[in-house]
Amino acid sequence: MCDKLYMPNNLNRVLKKFDFSFSKSLGQNFLIDGNVVEAIIRGAEIKDSDIVIEIGPGIGTLTQQIAKYAKKVIAIEIDKRLIPILEYTLSDFDVDIINEDALKVDFNEIVDSYRDSDIKIVANLPYNVGTSIVTNILEDRVRLESMTVMLQKEVAQRMMAKPGTKAYGSLSVLVDYMADAKEIIKVSKNVFIPKPKIDSMVIRLDPKNENKKDFEKAMFKLTRAGFNQRRKTILNSLSGDGLEKEDLKKILDKLGIAHNLRAENLSTDDYISIAKEIIKSPEIEIYC
Repeated sequence: MCDKLYMPNNLNRVLKKFDFSFSKSLGQNFLIDGNVVEAIIRGAEIKDSDIVIEIGPGIGTLTQQIAKYAKKVIAIEIDKRLIPILEYTLSDFDVDIINEDALKVDFNEIVDSYRDSDIKIVANLPYNVGTSIVTNILEDRVRLESMTVMLQKEVAQRMMAKPGTKAYGSLSVLVDYMADAKEIIKVSKNVFIPKPKIDSMVIRLDPKNENKKDFEKAMFKLTRAGFNQRRKTILNSLSGDGLEKEDLKKILDKLGIAHNLRAENLSTDDYISIAKEIIKSPEIEIYC
């Protein structure tokens, strides 16, 4: 077993031992900076009673450090070539390795197996599926205490963006509605092997874990419609597909929201308010 895998010499020794080559299609970029690993661990605030789920452990660089603090780690890795490597690097730790696609994993089923424990996700997510993994977990309302994840910097900024900013979009509204988000650390592209083309950011999401509300379908449809036509006023971008302009005007007037605003000017609470008014109108069935 090889410790401190974030050290390039140790990482390369393991890669050579198993004759491993990186897969570009799987977005494999392995972290080689101990300071970033420590920042992730601190940001996640892992306790010895926590069950930690890691997605995309690679060769176990972050996994080893998580396992030193957590009660147990569940590592989900899609690349079957990495399984024997993980069995080698994690042999001294209590880690369950699952060879599955994280986009197909039932996280609720995993979490339900540990009802008496706090569950956290800590992961350096592959760029190509990071957004989908995060949104799927939030929308499925997996019972988590927190998610501390590394994503490409641009995506992380969109998740935390505020109304009126360039990065603000439907993803921002979804994340804001589902979780409290904060930045942990910015990560340079120079601390990975192989080096990606873009920088990363680690953020922490604390899910609000609320029961599904009846207005959500309408709210998410509104946000997608608005940001798909973000140059138009909300009167034009939000109407259509079963929502007439005149009905929308009445709703906006009732809520005191100006017709000439654009999607980026509305807060999460604004979208919630509009959606709640829409579902009160049974004739607008497409949003129900």
